[in-house]
Amino acid sequence: MNGQGRSRSLAEIASSIGGRVIGDATIGVSRVASIESAQPGDLVFVDDQKHLAAALRSRASAVIAGEFAAAGSSSRPLLISDHPKLAFARAAVLFREGLDSNVSGVHGTAVIHPTAVVGAGVRVDARAIVGADVQIGEGTHIGAGCAIGQGARIGRDGEIYPNVTVYPGTVLGDRVIVHAGAVLGSDGFGYVRDPKTGRYEKFPQVGRLVIEDDVEIGANATVDRGALDETRIRRGAKIDNLVHIGHNCHIGEDVVIAAQTGLSGSIVIENGAVLGGQVGIGEHARIGEGVMIGGQGGILPNKILRGKGEVFWGTPAQPLRAYLKQLATLARLAKKE
Repeated sequence: MNGQGRSRSLAEIASSIGGRVIGDATIGVSRVASIESAQPGDLVFVDDQKHLAAALRSRASAVIAGEFAAAGSSSRPLLISDHPKLAFARAAVLFREGLDSNVSGVHGTAVIHPTAVVGAGVRVDARAIVGADVQIGEGTHIGAGCAIGQGARIGRDGEIYPNVTVYPGTVLGDRVIVHAGAVLGSDGFGYVRDPKTGRYEKFPQVGRLVIEDDVEIGANATVDRGALDETRIRRGAKIDNLVHIGHNCHIGEDVVIAAQTGLSGSIVIENGAVLGGQVGIGEHARIGEGVMIGGQGGILPNKILRGKGEVFWGTPAQPLRAYLKQLATLARLAKKE
C-alpha cells in the first residue's frame, strides 16, 4: 500500500484527472493500493470486467473502473474513466503532491561548491557533492551520496535518488527521475588499435549527454556521453534498471527500454519504439518509429528496422510471424529425428 497522502474527495480527483463519479463523490481517499491489500481510505482500480467483483468486495473506499462498471449496482463509489489504469496512476501523483513541500535545504554533510546555483525549494541530502558551476532548478531533490560534476545542469522538480553520479557537463531537463546508482555521462567505450603494436589507445570522449524533460532512468543504468558530439535522450523516454546506452546514441520521444538491454554506440531509436528486456543492438543500427523488439532480440550493426507497430523477435531480429514460422519448422524437423 502506498504511503499516506493528503485526503482528497472523489469529486476533486475526478476533476483533476478526468472521469465521472457514480455514488458518493464527497468520500475522501488518501492512498492507492492493490485490491488484495486495500484498506479504508484506499483507492483501487480495475481495467477488466472480470476483476470488478473482487474490487467491490475489497476494503477500499472507492474504485476506478471503465465504462463496463457504470451500468450495474455498486456497493462502493466508482470513478468511471476511459483508461482506468492511467487514471489510477494520475491519482497516485495527486496523493504525493505536497508531501515534501516543506522539506528543503542542504544537509550538514553535503558539499555545495560556492559557484553552484541552487534554486528555491531544492533539497540536498547527506554526503551529496555538487561541483563548481552546477545549476539545479527549483524543487529538485538530490539524494544522499550523489555526485554532481562540474558544469552539470539539472532542471526543476527532478528526483535524483541516492548514489547517482552525474558527470561534468551533463544536462538534465525538468521533472527527470534518476534512480539509485545510475551513472550519467561517463566515457564511451571507444578505442583505436595500433596495427604495429596491437595495443588499443583511447579515442577522445569529449562530447556530452543531454537528457530532456520527463525522462525516467532506472537503478544502476549507465548512459555514456558522446565521443565528439552528444548522446541525447528525448522527452518522455522511460529506461529501466540495468540498461546501458553507449556513446552518440539518440533515443527518441516516449521510447521504452526494458531491463538489461544494451545499446552499442551511434544507435538511433526513433519515437515510440519499445525494446523488451535483454535486447542487444549493434553499432550504427536504427530502430524505426513505433517498432517493438521482443525480449532477448538481437539487432546486427548497421541494421535498419522499420514498421510502426511491427514486432521483431529473435537474433538476428526479424518480423514476429516469420520468426515463429521458423520455430515451428524447427520443431517439426526435430520430431522427425
